[in-house]
Amino acid sequence: MSKFPGASESIFTTMSKMAQQYQAINLAQGFPDFPVDERLTDLVSKNATANIHQYMPSSGYPPLLGKIAATVATSYGRILNPDTEILVTAGATQGIFTAIQALVSQHDEVILLDPSYDCYVAPIALVHAKPIRIPLQSDFTPDWNAISDAMNAKTKMIIINNPQNPSGKIWSEADYLQLEKLLELFPNVIVLADEVYEYITFENAHLSVNSREKLRNRSVVISSFGKTFHITGWKTGYAVAPEHLMAELKKVHQYLLFSVNSLAQAVLHDYLDIADLTALAPFYQEKRNLFRTLLAASRFELLPSEGTYFQLASYAAISGENDVTFAKRLVADFGVAAIPLSVFYEHASDQKLIRFCFAKRDATLVKAAERLGRL
Repeated sequence: MSKFPGASESIFTTMSKMAQQYQAINLAQGFPDFPVDERLTDLVSKNATANIHQYMPSSGYPPLLGKIAATVATSYGRILNPDTEILVTAGATQGIFTAIQALVSQHDEVILLDPSYDCYVAPIALVHAKPIRIPLQSDFTPDWNAISDAMNAKTKMIIINNPQNPSGKIWSEADYLQLEKLLELFPNVIVLADEVYEYITFENAHLSVNSREKLRNRSVVISSFGKTFHITGWKTGYAVAPEHLMAELKKVHQYLLFSVNSLAQAVLHDYLDIADLTALAPFYQEKRNLFRTLLAASRFELLPSEGTYFQLASYAAISGENDVTFAKRLVADFGVAAIPLSVFYEHASDQKLIRFCFAKRDATLVKAAERLGRL
């Protein structure tokens, strides 16, 4: 018997296949099409000849753990013990999977805020826990009344995603205060904070769980080198948690993959010495602004994008089709791949919205906008 009887091919796989089939511009999946920093590839060549090709310690390359601790301290003022509070993971998805497997048990409930990324539900199902999916409000801010109503003695975890994929919304101070106030009533609830786009915010700064004193001791924070350094194919990220939670994550992690790619860890250790994390936000803000300018004369209505490298767009003025049908026609007839928003909801809520990824070369965005302008 299948553990996922209702599961089907991911929309990301479907749209990428269609993009290849129709030789379309792929603004669907969240990956860049521009080269990585040459200094990074130089470090790959340098480290490839070093003696770092065997297993790393399960929790990560110790010098890299130290660099991660320094990065978190610089970015958020949080002082970590590299030996007990950091875990290098095979991408953010593995970190999320590991945290849920380690900390959630059968019959527990886990609160998700829809639209939510599709990798959250599967590990909850695998431990026979129950996902409680609460829609965000129309402006993609948390509905604290609905969240509060859903909390009970069975609630074990709440998963938050900030900056939020797919909406590009970022949390405010008021949101964190509401969360902290609510969790005072439920002291056993753990926060799983998906912060993979933490360095990609625009007009307003990113507020991290790492910087929240009331949340640090009951949270797992997930970060992604892939998203930050444009190396999604390396599948390398890390988790931060207090020792009492991290000890549980490490128990699961050692049996999932034992340790992460050694070459990638050695390269990232060296690259953190020269990488400028503060340059990432203005780099992507220019791309966001370019894409929005290029589509200003189109019939798409662009929603605010406060962070991530995603742009939501309403096509309500163009078509009355549901978003999956429209997205497929967009690939087949106009040669641009996007992601329909409804797939991020439990009940496939169709709001006539699609998601574009603007982490592309300027020429790619210009070409895509020309095609989208024909609708």
